[in-house]
Amino acid sequence: MGRARLPDPSGSEMGPEAGPWHSFGPLVPVPDFRNLGVILRAIAVINVLLLLTAAMVSSELAGIPDQIGLLVARAELPLLFALLLAAGVAPYLRSRHGLVAWSGVLGLAWIAAGLWMAVLPEGLRIRSWQCLGWAALAVLVAWAYFAYRSHRQSPAQVEARLLALTARIRPHFFFNSLNGVLGILREDPRRAERALEELADLFRVLMRDNRELVRLDEEVALGRRYLDLEFLRLGDRLEVDWKDDGCPGDAQVPPLLLQPLLENAVYHGIEPSGRRGRVEVILRKAGDVILIDVVNPVPIANVGDAVPAPGNRMALANLKERLMLFFDLEAKLVIREGDGWYSVQVRLPYRRGGV
Repeated sequence: MGRARLPDPSGSEMGPEAGPWHSFGPLVPVPDFRNLGVILRAIAVINVLLLLTAAMVSSELAGIPDQIGLLVARAELPLLFALLLAAGVAPYLRSRHGLVAWSGVLGLAWIAAGLWMAVLPEGLRIRSWQCLGWAALAVLVAWAYFAYRSHRQSPAQVEARLLALTARIRPHFFFNSLNGVLGILREDPRRAERALEELADLFRVLMRDNRELVRLDEEVALGRRYLDLEFLRLGDRLEVDWKDDGCPGDAQVPPLLLQPLLENAVYHGIEPSGRRGRVEVILRKAGDVILIDVVNPVPIANVGDAVPAPGNRMALANLKERLMLFFDLEAKLVIREGDGWYSVQVRLPYRRGGV
């Protein structure tokens, strides 16, 4: 079964071709220039360099704004063009040796700078060696930044963080499930056997290596097994409405993405109320984005209703940080609340996985 590899903190994927992560040499992998977080960081770093350049070439403090304006006119558009070119050939760059890949980035920067200098008005142009030299300096600064970022967040640190953040099913769920199995063991032994198998499947998922992305259909299957166990305990009080608007099952998602959201929905939306409640799970694809919505009711406390401990949103904070580790700024977790309902939406870039 195909699994995506853990992306490195700079936006690349781990692999033998990336070389040692701790190296500050030319083996530092090129980041994924199709990643929004990488693009924004590169723009920020180069603009800091631009401001420093303006401060150094200006003879007096009052002239710094004028120098910034000139440098912006000369550098911003070629910077964006170079990033666009890098995004277009990102798969090729990421598959090359570090030295070759960064040489390719430098070549793209020179192409963008040269083309821009050719169309600039005469009064804004600078000497060719100055233009190419500054472009080379910008690539060097970007390399140093992403090298430092990779060094600071080594694979061991990222993997340890992911293992620490891996969602854990609340202990009370296992006790409740076992009590539910004992309750039906005599009257429906086959159903009790299936429930124990489902519980074993959940344990198996928790014990596996959860540092790699998995297919969405695997997460859906796990979520259904989890809900089967909750049906055993809550019976007709729990109603689940699955809506799959053609969402591709091969989409790559973090492991244990859906189950904690379902558990929160049951624990905070269904369990406190003595009445029937519905949890909606909506899976859909919009362009290159996968959208996963889990909606649950917000019960109105009545006399005699069980009241759970107030949620501290630790599970959601946990999930948000894991999304950042896997997808950087391309993934997002959105919480909405309305009159009698609560919704959590996860937005992910669509990355196709293996079978």
